[in-house]
Amino acid sequence: MSDPARLYDSDFYRWTQEQAALLRQVPGERINLPIDWNHAADEIEDMGRSDLHAANSRIGLILEHLLKLEHSPAEDPRYGWIDTVARCRDDLSRTLDDSPSLWPKLPERWRKEYALARRRAVRGLARDGIDMTEIPADPPYTLDQVIDPDWWPANRHGLPD
Repeated sequence: MSDPARLYDSDFYRWTQEQAALLRQVPGERINLPIDWNHAADEIEDMGRSDLHAANSRIGLILEHLLKLEHSPAEDPRYGWIDTVARCRDDLSRTLDDSPSLWPKLPERWRKEYALARRRAVRGLARDGIDMTEIPADPPYTLDQVIDPDWWPANRHGLPD
């Protein structure tokens, strides 16, 4: 276990997981305080999970909008999609700075987030006449590309970034 006070500031997600594990050990130590240790541990653990959920959600939104930026022939919503991607990348960067131990968890959810993002993008792109078969079933972008604030996919219709 790490120094809890330092870990709280340097890796919030890891702190929540370690503290939850320690709280779950307390009932076996015969400490006679009327504290609901298991639920307290669950709540602390959930705080860390909310950071993980936020990171996954941001990745999904970035993926959805990158697919739209690449495949849509429409000019009007492009700048809104670009703004959303940039904002989500910034939010994701802050979350990962606060909880660096989330990094290894991101690839675990990669395909699931892509599948959800693809489904949302397909619905939106259908309005532009884009058939779902044009959108790859597997992620066409790497995690590094998704996170990179300077990377953008080329538009298939020649529209600028």
